[in-house]
Amino acid sequence: MAEYRTLREKHTLLEICAQPELAAEVTLQPIKRLDVDAAIIFADILLPLVPMGIDLEFAAGEGPVIHNPVRTRADIERLRVLDPEAAVPATLEAIRLVTRELPGDLPLIGFAGGLFTVASYMIEGGSSRNYLRTKQLMYGEPETWTLLMERLADMTSRYLRGQVEAGARAVQIFDSWAGALSPRDYRAHVLPHTQRIVASLQALDVPVIIFGTGTSGLLDLLASTGADVVGVDWRVDLDRAWKRIGYDRAVQGNLDPVLLFAPRAEIERQVDAILEQAAGRDGHIFNLGHGILPQTPVENVQFVTELVHQRTERG
Repeated sequence: MAEYRTLREKHTLLEICAQPELAAEVTLQPIKRLDVDAAIIFADILLPLVPMGIDLEFAAGEGPVIHNPVRTRADIERLRVLDPEAAVPATLEAIRLVTRELPGDLPLIGFAGGLFTVASYMIEGGSSRNYLRTKQLMYGEPETWTLLMERLADMTSRYLRGQVEAGARAVQIFDSWAGALSPRDYRAHVLPHTQRIVASLQALDVPVIIFGTGTSGLLDLLASTGADVVGVDWRVDLDRAWKRIGYDRAVQGNLDPVLLFAPRAEIERQVDAILEQAAGRDGHIFNLGHGILPQTPVENVQFVTELVHQRTERG
């Protein structure tokens, strides 16, 4: 969005996240333009790592870079315990500001990074194609890996609880890179710790969404985390995904973000296909199958939201 790009000309991503008024402004920008049904707080999945002792930078053209990667048991033991109110006050204050500004009954969604994704950034020092160092630690030093999972699960639980207490009415766990794991490895090395996060939030009575990309082989396991909603990417048909997840759960997805660059007729055809697969069943949250791309034509996003509302007879 042009409004966001204007802000980014003056501020880095971390600077926006550190100033509640700016983070709230960016959160509300799509609400004012797109007629979507929920807002999601502007933040980054790696933000809570900074107060834990991680040296994080968003390098131009490279994305997040961690200058002191975590690769030994001693590195993990040095990580500080997260107190959300003291450690990430700007994010919590931004949530409070947004909830006061949102129109009507529009909900705000909070979020955190999933365990495998955050661990891989910490261990690799940035993004990775094959997660070599991460899997080496997971396979070669399972006790060290478990310690890291326990520390991150505790941090994530505290962080998400803090967001709910500040006003978030749902939370999402973005384990974007969990699809790099086999079902066997996810079940053994990540699932129990993610279940602990979800269980810690149940007393707060807010919906929990879990999402990962390339997770067609993990959908039943994602459902077994206890999350209320399972996000689905575009690599699997929505109806087949929902059958594997179970109809007792809601699903979110799953338009390919690149389709927003397609001609309107093709966008309409594919939106209709997803809605047809949902079959009018309660619990479908129409969304993209992953993050929106920076160059996306905003008018095509508006077209999709209007089309979905028309097709589902909202309003």
